[in-house]
Amino acid sequence: MKIGIVCPYSWDVPGGVQFHIRDLADHLIRLGHEVSVLAPADDDTPLPPYVVSAGRAVPVPYNGSVARLNFGFLSAARVRRWLHDGTFDVIHIHEPTSPSLGLLACWAAQGPIVATFHTSNPRSRAMIAAYPILQPALEKISARIAVSEYARRTLVEHLGGDAVVIPNGVDVDFFARAKTKPEWQGDTIGFIGRIDEPRKGLPVLMRALPRILAERPDTRLLVAGRGDEEEAVEKLPEELRQRVEFLGMISDEDKARFLRSVDLYVAPNTGGESFGIILVEAMSAGAPVLASDLDAFAQVLDQGAAGELFANEDADALADAAIRLLGDPGRRAELRERGREHVRRFDWSTVGADILSVYETVTDGAAAVAADERTGLRARLGLARD
Repeated sequence: MKIGIVCPYSWDVPGGVQFHIRDLADHLIRLGHEVSVLAPADDDTPLPPYVVSAGRAVPVPYNGSVARLNFGFLSAARVRRWLHDGTFDVIHIHEPTSPSLGLLACWAAQGPIVATFHTSNPRSRAMIAAYPILQPALEKISARIAVSEYARRTLVEHLGGDAVVIPNGVDVDFFARAKTKPEWQGDTIGFIGRIDEPRKGLPVLMRALPRILAERPDTRLLVAGRGDEEEAVEKLPEELRQRVEFLGMISDEDKARFLRSVDLYVAPNTGGESFGIILVEAMSAGAPVLASDLDAFAQVLDQGAAGELFANEDADALADAAIRLLGDPGRRAELRERGREHVRRFDWSTVGADILSVYETVTDGAAAVAADERTGLRARLGLARD
């Protein structure tokens, strides 16, 4: 099958949607399918052979964050050329409502279109206001996927229609096979995310840290991600700042080793999350997980059975839970085991099969419609067989 996938966000700025698209493309290629991904990218960005650059992206406020998107006449021309050259059996567009390549591709594409909705924002005024503009493009979509029940709810409430829920996928074995790194072990709490994006929750964790260190002074907080490191610790007492280690951006391999090594992974995100891929990666690596009780996180963690939850934005609740878990190796071992069992449902062997089933459904439907149209045309021309 020839599959065209459209990524709305810049390939050179790591994020959950980009990782999902990359891993989906890799999975489909391993199965023997021909895949091309269209994505915004700076000229000097190293790209996998299956990624086609649609040009440089610009930062745009979107879904409570700042996304790097690509839109305009030049982008539209590149989308049309990619579609023309690709002759795809199916087009898979991610975030078709964002002001980026997905919407442009939805307007321009012909044939079967599958759309995946990642955003969870039930009170999106912008989406409501934009609906009249989006409607003609959305009507061309053959099948809709939502990465969680909360992303599906956003779609239903603001755009109408429905979607099948297929979660983001993870190569579970990649994380499970990773080797630990000794310098990241021993009374360590891990955090991965953009440091200067408040909704990722690092300020909440920083507010909890003094209480954690008062009870467990040997604890270290390891932070992986880009952002202003000095600003991140400026409200932390001077004598505690040495207990925070910033690792900067880390590779996929080091991320897996990081998650295999820490005693506790904390996800203090405050909102705007429709899934929680980092939780799945952490469980895959065997890290005990402590996360804010966002609806999407609770669903990923099986309502607290596969990882513990604390009240969103409550630094005291985070501190209480972290202190208890760091002092209870038996409970952490229990969470590791439950996480390993639960996470298998997110492996690409399952998620990829579900997505391929959607592709096959829409392509079979398109083929049946085309056959009916040919039969009707023959009949009108008097060429139908008796």
